[in-house]
Amino acid sequence: MLNNWLFKHIDNSALIIFRIIFGGLCFLESVGAIFTGWVKRTLVEPDFTFNFIGFEFLQPIPGNGMYYYYAIMGVFGLLVMVGYKYRFSIFAFAIMWSATYLMQKSSYNNHYYLLMLLSGIMVFLPAYKYASVDAKLKPEIKSYSMPQWCRWVIILQLFIVYTYASVAKFYPDWLDTSVIELMMKGKEDYILVGDFLQQKWLHYMLAYGGILFDGLIIPLLLFKPTRKYAFIGSIFFHLFNSFIFQIGIFPYLALAFSLFFFPAEKIQKLFLKKKPFYSLNEITIPNLKTPLIIVFSIYFIIQIGLPLRHHFIEDDVLWTEEGHRLSWRMMLRLKSGQTSYWVENKESGKRTYIDLNNYLSTKQKRSASTKPDVIWQFAQRLKQDFKNQGQDVAVYINSKVSVNGKPYKTLINPDIDIANVEWDALKHSHWILPSKEN
Repeated sequence: MLNNWLFKHIDNSALIIFRIIFGGLCFLESVGAIFTGWVKRTLVEPDFTFNFIGFEFLQPIPGNGMYYYYAIMGVFGLLVMVGYKYRFSIFAFAIMWSATYLMQKSSYNNHYYLLMLLSGIMVFLPAYKYASVDAKLKPEIKSYSMPQWCRWVIILQLFIVYTYASVAKFYPDWLDTSVIELMMKGKEDYILVGDFLQQKWLHYMLAYGGILFDGLIIPLLLFKPTRKYAFIGSIFFHLFNSFIFQIGIFPYLALAFSLFFFPAEKIQKLFLKKKPFYSLNEITIPNLKTPLIIVFSIYFIIQIGLPLRHHFIEDDVLWTEEGHRLSWRMMLRLKSGQTSYWVENKESGKRTYIDLNNYLSTKQKRSASTKPDVIWQFAQRLKQDFKNQGQDVAVYINSKVSVNGKPYKTLINPDIDIANVEWDALKHSHWILPSKEN
């Protein structure tokens, strides 16, 4: 019964149009990162990057290498868009994008993570079988249909993303709008809308509207009577985010997802008028159905489990950030920090205070002042740097951090040599002081 449902063929118009939009957005994201200076600020100018722990081997290519790297990613995005060597192109983009995502955390963004996941999923989807160079060169691969699972794997991924984003907002600083107020405070110099964004009633609308939108948008798009209104609301929601928060391609990618919710016949008539509409509902069960089901089952179990892990780690994730990443905790808090580092020679006892400007970029300094995992990584780097100079040192940190405008409190135990403690991604680090009482 499940096999019949998963492998029943439906019209593939939505997937074909999504491939074209997705490839174009991948191109714009890659090339835009070069021309906006993001690559220069994040990957070229810094002496090193704070990678995801365990991926230390991923560091930027020296010189102008990262410009070429992003340009090549842009080319792969274009090849996905036109459907040339699709499998290779989307696989290459997925690998390259994943590498740059894991390479640095100073510009961490949930949308970068989503793009990594989606490009990986797209490797498995037959999105090249119509309106593509591949189908033009090899007419025998042309197809007007796709297995039904291709649609639902996208919808399930979106449901996970939006549901966790909604649930994460149920905490006091969001519900009393203090977070939104702080966010909007930084936008008061916007032309025409700056003063409007400071209105308290708007803060409540954004706070509770965000919860409702994230929590209900997928069910409302799936339900035919509310689909049109949900789509219109989605347009306003995402364009507002695009204008106010400048979050790159995500608002437009999010709107492109709507293709999978509307009837395929409408998508075909609107975008692919020359394409015959498929309505045979054939069931074709592939030889590799079992491995395919196993792979996606494991994938979605991980996707459901990862955002829950912070509940099993001691203290508040807003404070410790343990379990924060890869959990769809989007734009939930604002942190500021005042942090100083010093090293102590274990033989002579001599202390040397570290000038962060000699090591870190402006964005990296913010991360190395508020994020415990980055603080730990920088302590390891300082230890190695002094070891290269023939010194065995301990590294101590004095870190005061404020979350959502609250009073500054000590984040890191200043009496512990952070360079000589182990990092455990699945357990609480006890050198992070408690959030409630310091």
